[in-house]
Amino acid sequence: MKPQYMLIRDQILQLIEDGILKAGEKLPSEIEMAKKFKVSRETFRSAVKLLEKEGRLVVKRGAGTFVVKALPNIPNRLEKLGSVTNMIKSAGLNEGERRESIRLASCTKEWAKALQLKEGDSVIVNERIRTANDEPTVVSINIIPEHIIGRDILKEKVIGSLFAYLEEHCQVYITSADAELNVPLHTDIQCQKLLIRPETTVLMMKQLHYNRLNEPVLYSMDYFRNDVFQFTIRRVRN
Repeated sequence: MKPQYMLIRDQILQLIEDGILKAGEKLPSEIEMAKKFKVSRETFRSAVKLLEKEGRLVVKRGAGTFVVKALPNIPNRLEKLGSVTNMIKSAGLNEGERRESIRLASCTKEWAKALQLKEGDSVIVNERIRTANDEPTVVSINIIPEHIIGRDILKEKVIGSLFAYLEEHCQVYITSADAELNVPLHTDIQCQKLLIRPETTVLMMKQLHYNRLNEPVLYSMDYFRNDVFQFTIRRVRN
């Protein structure tokens, strides 16, 4: 016979799958739920911990427990250069964004070296969280020289695909990119915005994008949730 907390887990999961508890919905308090299922708070808490580990619930400290809708894997070939917007849409999901900040900044030493600028030159820094079906999946940080993109972008509420924006408003067409992959620590402030489940890991892709003249025009850092995005590459033996 299953332990009692497993039986409660099964009942909560059934409520989620039947649509009685909907994605994004906040569960009643622990006291109320324990009373509803006629179990101790400790037993209910154990059921919640298991569902959180399985990615069906998320406990947000100080806010409560919420239902999570599992997202399908978003496949992407590393040889293929495309926007995050298109990656999400190609999986049949609704793409969105949450603006963190967009600002005019002085070019750092790292950015200057990559973009062939002088340290202190003006750049636009665009930081946002990309969502799939309203769930955070990517943190994007984009650095673009001001002389390329101008300041009108600072007034935009939603940008969507930056590739498309550069083409439409700046006549800049990105053709290639150099990419570097890293696995950042969970303590990274950008990772913290995506770690909605205990088992979630993050892949950081740092890229320098080039236009048709092979000039660097965009420096980006994208933090992808590994439980959502699946990157593959074909390797050829010499």
